[in-house]
Amino acid sequence: MKIFPTTAARRVVAVAAAAVAGLALSTAAYAATSSSSPPPTAIPKCTASDLGVWVAVDQGNGAAGTIYYPLEFTNLSQHTCYLFGYPGVSALDHNGNQLGSPANWGSLTGARIVNLAPGATAHTLLGYHDAAVTTEPGCDPVNSAVELRVYPPDQRSATDAAFSFEACSHPGPIWMSIEEPIIPGVGSIYG
Repeated sequence: MKIFPTTAARRVVAVAAAAVAGLALSTAAYAATSSSSPPPTAIPKCTASDLGVWVAVDQGNGAAGTIYYPLEFTNLSQHTCYLFGYPGVSALDHNGNQLGSPANWGSLTGARIVNLAPGATAHTLLGYHDAAVTTEPGCDPVNSAVELRVYPPDQRSATDAAFSFEACSHPGPIWMSIEEPIIPGVGSIYG
């Protein structure tokens, strides 16, 4: 006489066998990854030394006292890095001294991680409020800026971008703004 196990007993045996097989497979997979190669590394943040930053002056456009320029970030390194959020931007005179207040920016709503492969470019929009420079009493005297000091998001080191314009000499009035978080691609205010 043959004895057949009950349905419940067969399920217990099947579950136990599956658990043992799963444990054996996961142990073998762990041993293979931990001993044969290091885990993949995360993409690092872009630093000032990774980037070439420039103002697309020929793309400037605006009205009512504000001109908008694409502020471009090109990865000059040999590795992929990422940007997230807003850069810090200040104007500098010909001696490298900061002129006026740094640019302000909005919330991180809509910000996303932008991975930059070597040679790739991302951008944001720089708003230059020339009406504030010429009318705000706190701007007097107005001075000539020759470049921007640009800090990549969440970085303490900066790079410079050539850009000549009139600037407030003293902190106080906000006459520059970063209009949006950094986004992928070369910027064009025309499209």
